[in-house]
Amino acid sequence: MKKFALAGFVWLLIPLISFSQVLDPVKWSFESERTSQDEAILMLIAKIDKGWHLYSQYIPVGGPLPTVFTFKPSDNFKLVGKVTEPEGVEEYDPNFEMNLKFFDGTIVFKQKIKILTPKAFTVTGELEFMCCDDKRCLPPTGVDFEYKLEAIQPSVAEKQPEQVISVVENQEVRSDSMMAGEEAKSEKITATTIESPVEEPATESGSLWVFFVVALLAGFAGALTPCVYPMIPMTVTFFMSSSKSKLGAKVNALFYGLSIIVIYTFIGVLVTLLFGSDAIKNVSSSWITNIIFFLLFATFAASFFGLFEIVLPSKLTNKSDQQVDKGGLIGTFFMALTLVLVSFSCTAPFIGGILVEASSGNILKPTIGMFGFSVAFALPFTILAFFPSMLAKMPKSGGWLNSVKVVLGFIILALGMKFLLVPNQALGWGITREFFIAVWIVLFTLMGLYLMGKIKFSHDSDLKYIGVPRLLLIIATFTFVVYLLPGMIGAPLRTVSAFLPAESSFNLIELIQEHRGSGPAAEDAWRLCDKPRYGDKLKLAHGLQGYFDYEQGLACAKQLNKPILIDFTGHGCVNCKVMERTVWPDPEVMKRLRDDYIIVALYVDERTELPESEWITSTVDGKVKKTLGRKNVDFEISRFNVNAQPYYVLLDTNGKMLIPPRAFDTNIQGFINFLDKGVEAFRKNQQK
Repeated sequence: MKKFALAGFVWLLIPLISFSQVLDPVKWSFESERTSQDEAILMLIAKIDKGWHLYSQYIPVGGPLPTVFTFKPSDNFKLVGKVTEPEGVEEYDPNFEMNLKFFDGTIVFKQKIKILTPKAFTVTGELEFMCCDDKRCLPPTGVDFEYKLEAIQPSVAEKQPEQVISVVENQEVRSDSMMAGEEAKSEKITATTIESPVEEPATESGSLWVFFVVALLAGFAGALTPCVYPMIPMTVTFFMSSSKSKLGAKVNALFYGLSIIVIYTFIGVLVTLLFGSDAIKNVSSSWITNIIFFLLFATFAASFFGLFEIVLPSKLTNKSDQQVDKGGLIGTFFMALTLVLVSFSCTAPFIGGILVEASSGNILKPTIGMFGFSVAFALPFTILAFFPSMLAKMPKSGGWLNSVKVVLGFIILALGMKFLLVPNQALGWGITREFFIAVWIVLFTLMGLYLMGKIKFSHDSDLKYIGVPRLLLIIATFTFVVYLLPGMIGAPLRTVSAFLPAESSFNLIELIQEHRGSGPAAEDAWRLCDKPRYGDKLKLAHGLQGYFDYEQGLACAKQLNKPILIDFTGHGCVNCKVMERTVWPDPEVMKRLRDDYIIVALYVDERTELPESEWITSTVDGKVKKTLGRKNVDFEISRFNVNAQPYYVLLDTNGKMLIPPRAFDTNIQGFINFLDKGVEAFRKNQQK
């Protein structure tokens, strides 16, 4: 019986143990290299665990906290220039609506100093950094560093530069060195890495599969364009008539399809080899190239609308076509190449879109994207060659093909709006989320009217009636328009949020939530016990009411007899923002947060100074915590043995944990179940 009881107890502890760990993904070491009698290089080396990334010194205001190096002034040396850092990775983050630069693997920061004394001396200082993985962010962490530089005689210095190594293990949060709003300023100078190679980030297989499917759909769409579709029966008929046997026709058709795949995949590989993943990443994050991408998409859309036609030089097409006459497999390959060249005016938007979307920097993406596109593009030719009787069942070419092209033009123009996000942030255009949504509403309304025959382009045929496929597309289009409308008043629109600016300039939903109800019963359901401390600086998402001080929240929970939801969060916590954008807006989640809990949001990176009477001496590291953020971090570590965010803990009115905590997880139903189980446990405790 005791064994069963012990096993059950351990089983209950497993979820808690899996969450309860103080993470230390960045290990720092410090080396100094004396390059001459009066100069030295101080190296600050960060070894970052796989899957984590460390933020740069150069982060715009309003983003995550940057890495900051502070050297204690001394008469023995002076700093030469600023701390240099490697190139790193720079990507657009929709949660902060800005480009964020970060590092992974092993990196080296360098600070050059001029030595002002012949005697031995010590350089001391402190650094502060923030790091995240794809599920968690850690609070600003401080590390003290020290370099001991010995006196060197000129004769010795000329023979061998001295290298002094001093390793300091990663420590808990340091004392204050950067106030709120302080920016890290430095020159962007490339530094070399140490001998340990920087590891390539783990490939996200899930996202690659999604990208492959999108490219596959683009290939099918490309096959339905006027440049390609009429060539399908012509090409298949050519194979059947020119071959001496049915088997020969099928072999030629199969090789034809494989040739198309090879040609398009080669383009993807070529892009990767010519530019490389790092170059592609840098291109994708530049506001200049993003404007160019938008103009390209707009040009493609105008071409699809019939304003002009994009064609390759005729010499290129003719040279390829001449090789077809050679016959055999070589002729079949050049026939495939001729198709690729001739269909360029219709396939260019798809190919360009795939290569642009592959610019996130993953070295496999261009290849996988072009492979997926070419497979779908070549499939109709191959299948119909194997089953020629299906040719009779194919819809005849006609005006509907141009309709496909125009519809794709509307979709391409809408998707191209995404590339305005980066310049909008970088150049401060101030284009709001509502503006983007309004443009989409207009575009898809026009597309719906076009499908109904209310709008006609120069190359369109008369629409005598509306078939079932067109009707279904009309219904889907106007349904999407209706879905977009609530976004004009602040609805999250989660399915398309990646294409939109993160914040709304006007949110009617939050205003209603903040002022909902006028009767006593409604007010009692959501009002707080007293005015939240720090409420002038800190706010909860979506108009929710809550506290930002644990003691104040606990007192209110006792008064209202409600459980507490502690939300360990941060201004610079990317994954916290993801949860607030994707999970919290759900109506069922909002109802429970608003009515069932006293929310206590504890910001781990809030730099508000505490009055001296509220300073605490940490039982974890023995340091005095003087700011609200450091106090909250210490509370999270000492109480729950965790230092990651987001982290959600449910407590009763005595501060006792109700159920195992929950970390980053965008499963909405899972979060609802988490909140429901907390309420259930709270009620059971009340009945005891």
